[in-house]
Amino acid sequence: MFHFLRKLFKIKPNISSKEEKKEQNSEKIEVHQNKFSPSREIDMKKFLIVGLGNIGPKYENTRHNIGFKIVDHLAHTEALTWETVKLGDITTYKKKGRTFILLKPSTYMNLSGKAVKYWLEKEKIPQENLLVVTDDLNLPFGTLRIKTKGSDGGHNGLKDIQNVLQTTKYNRFRFGISDAFSKGRQVDYVLGEWTEEEKAKLQERLDKSIEVIPAFGLAGINNTMNTFNGK
Repeated sequence: MFHFLRKLFKIKPNISSKEEKKEQNSEKIEVHQNKFSPSREIDMKKFLIVGLGNIGPKYENTRHNIGFKIVDHLAHTEALTWETVKLGDITTYKKKGRTFILLKPSTYMNLSGKAVKYWLEKEKIPQENLLVVTDDLNLPFGTLRIKTKGSDGGHNGLKDIQNVLQTTKYNRFRFGISDAFSKGRQVDYVLGEWTEEEKAKLQERLDKSIEVIPAFGLAGINNTMNTFNGK
């Protein structure tokens, strides 16, 4: 009877502060669970592999486009088909329960971050499952180096990704292109094509480079670094 009258006249029950806190906490937990409903959960078995480069035949065989070249080589080796979509070309490579989304941004090098962020969010891929493939002037030709964080090193593509993601802590796979250029000729060098000597060695280096990608998803970043760095 009292319960009926309390409900009718909106009389609040005399709940102790301890019970009130418990009730508030349960409400917070419920809200927290709703926020991370299954439909919004990230996929830990999915990976975004971003090859950096500039679009168009003018840049296709340049040193700066080695990121494109590496993911293209994997796609060719595995008979994958590229699809032109929002902010780039993508294809999907699956191995041992892992899914690798290969992406070639169509934003040009200096705006790569926009495509990276969009596809991370669209595919619900955690940032630790991102691997950015790029050229590096500070490494001898063909040297491979995988890192989990670091500065952009003057690379405009990495700089934009860092600015968009608001962090320097993302995995990057650097392919050495060396710094064999004279003073003031850096832009011409990175946008230039490979020498005949480099071309002769490039196929073997590409074969080794595509091994990094499945290793990243299957063995983890630390094991991948131990296996391939300096190779």
